[in-house]
Amino acid sequence: MTKIAVVPGSFDPITMGHLDIIKRASTIFDEVKVVVMNNSSKNPLFDVNERISLIAEVTQSIPNVKVDSFSGLLIDYSVEVKANAIIRGLRAVSDFEYEMQITSMNRFLNENIETLFMISNNQYSFLSSSIVKEVAKYQGNITGLVPEAVEKALHLKFQ
Repeated sequence: MTKIAVVPGSFDPITMGHLDIIKRASTIFDEVKVVVMNNSSKNPLFDVNERISLIAEVTQSIPNVKVDSFSGLLIDYSVEVKANAIIRGLRAVSDFEYEMQITSMNRFLNENIETLFMISNNQYSFLSSSIVKEVAKYQGNITGLVPEAVEKALHLKFQ
């Protein structure tokens, strides 16, 4: 039986923290579906196709990672792709309460799909897409915080 994990997020843009979680998940599961969720409450810098393209580029060396997008409920996507698990990254204790609410709702909607939390690597515990965009907007140094392709894309957006 193929074990499939879904790693959801807005990925606006993908950071080294996200990439760390994706790489680690890829060593545990047969297939990892990185899904760009279209969150209507956010105003993204990159459109969905740009985010998919960037993620595909920076994960191309991980053969069992596939990139997709979805605009409905995460649990519906997970059922659609026959996922066994949803992987959520936690940077700090402050992330836990929010993630626990989402996990509880997903469990209510479908008790057959587990949610697993992965603790962020300490070097990325402060990192978020929002903070990266803010620093990039003012031409601050983001080297090492995002993959090189993302760094270039951010610089182009903010020129």
